[in-house]
Amino acid sequence: MKICVRCHDMGMHSSEDIVRRAKELGIDGVQLVVYKNYPDVPYAPGGITHEKAREIGRALAEGGLCVPLIGAYFNPVHSDRAKAERCFQIFSEYLACARELGGAYVGSETGSYNDDKWTYNPKNRTEEAYDIVVDTFSRLADIAAEHGVNIAMEGAAGHVCWQPEVLDAVVKRMDKPNVRIIFDLYNYMDAGNQHEYLDILDRGLRIFRGRILLFHIKDCLLASDGSAPKQVPFGKGDLDKRAILSRIKAYDPDAVLMLEGTTTDDLPFAVQTIREIWESV
Repeated sequence: MKICVRCHDMGMHSSEDIVRRAKELGIDGVQLVVYKNYPDVPYAPGGITHEKAREIGRALAEGGLCVPLIGAYFNPVHSDRAKAERCFQIFSEYLACARELGGAYVGSETGSYNDDKWTYNPKNRTEEAYDIVVDTFSRLADIAAEHGVNIAMEGAAGHVCWQPEVLDAVVKRMDKPNVRIIFDLYNYMDAGNQHEYLDILDRGLRIFRGRILLFHIKDCLLASDGSAPKQVPFGKGDLDKRAILSRIKAYDPDAVLMLEGTTTDDLPFAVQTIREIWESV
């Protein structure tokens, strides 16, 4: 098992600081979103260069950190098609630089017709939406193959791939060998299904068997008043962490567990909690 953290959740803005903080936390690696950590790398076409990628990748590797995922998340169904195309180009550039950054997977969620809000819209659950996602990520998978790397896709209740079954269907329609799954249990939870989260986990583990790249690890407060669950730092919410981690360990004892949304002062407790539970299940 590897415990990893998103770089920008650590609040670091240089390779030196990322490595230092990672050593303090005792983690194995990072999810790297370059433009959120390095002020000299804008989120724009041409923002990441091979030279900068080599510099970052070398520093992280020398610091003993793996890079299971490079984030270049974008909204493929955004109504501003010029924006969607710019984001597609940026994702493609990260595919070209992935190996130099120290990774082999570049990932994204599947978007929403609510554009920059990334929330539920009825159009998300239409054949039009599925067709756009299939076409967009199929083309990205082909570009990835040219560079000897892969893409990773993540579902969420408010997005086009709103449940594990839909993401599975979309990936099967793509029929590309270099596509893997980012499994974020909390992402699939909403006001209506939040108390059945272990069933969602079991379904996802069954549906995605053999294709899960990593697990985003989160915690939340469950609601009983019809409202949505609320994310909190890992270890401080209502989810049955032991049940979740025991299921993941049974699925893959070498799983990559990526803390997401747990930040700064809450990270040491979260990392410690994961290790203690994992060792006891």
